[in-house]
Amino acid sequence: MQIDLVSLIVDEYDPAIAFFTDVLGFDLVEDSPALTNDGRPKRWVVVRPPGAQTGILLARADGEHQRAAVGNQAAGRVGFFVRVDDFDVAHRRMVEAGVTFVGQPRAEAYGRVAVFLDIAGNRWDLLGAA
Repeated sequence: MQIDLVSLIVDEYDPAIAFFTDVLGFDLVEDSPALTNDGRPKRWVVVRPPGAQTGILLARADGEHQRAAVGNQAAGRVGFFVRVDDFDVAHRRMVEAGVTFVGQPRAEAYGRVAVFLDIAGNRWDLLGAA
């Protein structure tokens, strides 16, 4: 058993795709037309880090209830974690790409960490070796 996908609610597909592929370096695995349960058009958009098995389904908010969750999927906590081989290179590349970090990188018992915001405002940990 494995987790295949995790949904991330976004305002719009294309800016979210650009953030995850151009800024974070994820692969665009799928971008296909689809329909909502009641027959309205939507897209099935999946991104994932290169070589990873688990992907992120970028789901455009549908209705006020979902729009309220954009950027607050983990109630203001860090809800997503990305581990990189070279923390300094990844951090520098993300800063240069305009990613918002909420503090300076720090050392923890589990390695180096810096909290950043995705395009919607969700908090992520950038993690690397100590």
